[in-house]
Amino acid sequence: MSTVPAEVLPTGALPLRSQDAGDGAAPLAPRARLLPAMAAVYRAQLSRARVARIPLLFVATFQSIGIMVLMRGVVDGGSEARAVVAGSTVLVVAFVALNLLAQYFGQLRASGGLDHYATLPVPPAAVVLGAAGAYASFTVPGTVFTAVAGSLLFGLPLGQLWILGAVVPLAGAALAGLGAALGLLAPRQELATLLGQLGMSAALLLGVLPAERLPEPIGWARDLLPSTYGVEALARTFDPHPDWAAVALDLAVCGAVGVVSLAVATWAYRRAAVR
Repeated sequence: MSTVPAEVLPTGALPLRSQDAGDGAAPLAPRARLLPAMAAVYRAQLSRARVARIPLLFVATFQSIGIMVLMRGVVDGGSEARAVVAGSTVLVVAFVALNLLAQYFGQLRASGGLDHYATLPVPPAAVVLGAAGAYASFTVPGTVFTAVAGSLLFGLPLGQLWILGAVVPLAGAALAGLGAALGLLAPRQELATLLGQLGMSAALLLGVLPAERLPEPIGWARDLLPSTYGVEALARTFDPHPDWAAVALDLAVCGAVGVVSLAVATWAYRRAAVR
């Protein structure tokens, strides 16, 4: 059997040779490196999200604004106001990065879309990290608008909102990794959607409500939620004299949880792709 002409193969690919030649078939293309592959997936997902997810981002932002307006009737200011604004802001991230990403990967697995990614010479981590990064980045306009609107509504200072530059990517990574893992591990698409909705509801109830008003057992559950540490970091910066050491610690915990959740999501992707 003759070899495939090299001119019809992708650039950089080796000709496919017959197994009768004695040394087996050569790979069709070199395996892509992690960072370039992740950047390609990120750009593709971000382009897709801009078209398909803008209405849902509007819903997420409107939902958070509505919650703050309702809470304004029972919360006057102080630590409770800071908790409401911070929780509502991070809720936008949870809606997109956790809920929608769980649905996306659940749909991708159910429709056989993972088979397409499996045929590409890209590392599994690039697919997970690229998609998670795109969904987390897509939340930036909504989180900024929600934080500014909430600060004005409750009379909180605007000077420290630059901290969103750390809160959004770290909380987004933690929640996106969790969302991707839920979507990939769920045996059915409907269950992935349900788990994503439950995760967003947990972020709503445990993140927006002031911690001091929660019963102690529910407070323990709050400590296990990845977005809690992003909420705490943002809420501390509304204080006239922020405790920056505590802010840094909350962000560090959030980042560590993000690394673990993305690693679990990458393992779940490998597990789902081979089935």
